[in-house]
Amino acid sequence: MTEIPPEEYLCTRIRRTEQALMAHHEAVLRGYGLTMTQYTVLLTLSREPDGLSGAQLARACGVTQQTMAPVLTGLQKKDLIRRETSPVHAKVLIASLTEPGRTVLDRAYQEVIVLERALSQAFTPAEHAALCDLLERARDVLTEQTHRAAEEKGAR
Repeated sequence: MTEIPPEEYLCTRIRRTEQALMAHHEAVLRGYGLTMTQYTVLLTLSREPDGLSGAQLARACGVTQQTMAPVLTGLQKKDLIRRETSPVHAKVLIASLTEPGRTVLDRAYQEVIVLERALSQAFTPAEHAALCDLLERARDVLTEQTHRAAEEKGAR
């Protein structure tokens, strides 16, 4: 059997790319006192004028509700979000951006978007579209394989 060198594995390349992306974002966001998850929460809330519950934010940010709870508490303590009781469910808190939260997000976004633009400019429009399609397909395969592995472990 011919073994592929680990540095040529697609998973290794994806991981290295993700690590470089996260390192950049973390360096930028550190200057605003934000983590990547906190930034993602603020960005998500900026697109939802009616706010979102912790469970909705957890799903949107790809984390568990248990992970999201302290993130929201931290953002609220910094006055970047406010949480109010849902008009529909008395036990549910709805998070929304505060003006200071919007200001911090706007400033951080101006720095984060520089990388997005640089990446977009590194590819022709056709390459950019193809890369987006390939990344979506890779994500779908990864998600499918994760579910399959979880089901197989559950069946044992």
